[in-house]
Amino acid sequence: MPVTLSDLLSELELIVPRSLAESWDNVGLLIGNPRREIRSCLLGLDPTLSLLEEAISLGADTLITHHPCIFRPLSFVHTDTPAGRFLEKALAHKINVMACHTNFDTAASGVSDALAGLLGLTDTRALHPAASSDGSGLGRIGHYVEPLSIGTFMERVFAALGSDTVQLAGKAPESVRTVALCGGSGSDLAGDAFEMGADLYLSAEIKHSTARWAEDAGFCIIDGGHYGTEKPAMALLKNRLEELTRTRDWDIKIYESSFEKPAFTFVTQNTFSI
Repeated sequence: MPVTLSDLLSELELIVPRSLAESWDNVGLLIGNPRREIRSCLLGLDPTLSLLEEAISLGADTLITHHPCIFRPLSFVHTDTPAGRFLEKALAHKINVMACHTNFDTAASGVSDALAGLLGLTDTRALHPAASSDGSGLGRIGHYVEPLSIGTFMERVFAALGSDTVQLAGKAPESVRTVALCGGSGSDLAGDAFEMGADLYLSAEIKHSTARWAEDAGFCIIDGGHYGTEKPAMALLKNRLEELTRTRDWDIKIYESSFEKPAFTFVTQNTFSI
């Protein structure tokens, strides 16, 4: 039985409801025909030209990204810009593009749950609960049955982020039992994490003023980078979609990007020799 974009959109609504998206966001089908038949999807965080090239090389007809390729209303499309080239190439190759952004951030079993799962946290709940009572909301706070040493905890952090560097503000606790986190940009939830009794807070794009506040409050904040704290969510979404295809007996292949990487690289004084 052929599967259309409309079929996939209907099922995604059960996983990442549009109603959970922020009012300023743009989610759902951004490029494509809802009645078009689909056979394979590629998942990635960012709608980049390199991700689009990967979809073409795989023969994937649909891209599902976390960050939307069209964020604000368009007054024009200049095809000599990265955004314009992306739209032009997607349309030329008839590649559908969908986004699950702040609705995936907020959904139960969403972005922050993926990170919490890799860290091994239990009894997680939302830092900033949504109006519904299904466990959705921004950020998560959870616990370890037995406290971990800070060294053991940081090993888990580096493994979860796929990185060997983070930024830290405030004083790291000697042991860690309660952890608050938010995948992606979560500076504004640091105060909630502190008030809810977390030993530390892991997120990304922490504001300078928030880091200074953490110093004076005696609280520890770890900035793991936007990419690192959100990337685990794509594997979670892949698993959910594969489960969906099995349940519905859909003949659709689901891929996660093999080539996507962080936008930033770390350099040292010795990186560029004179």
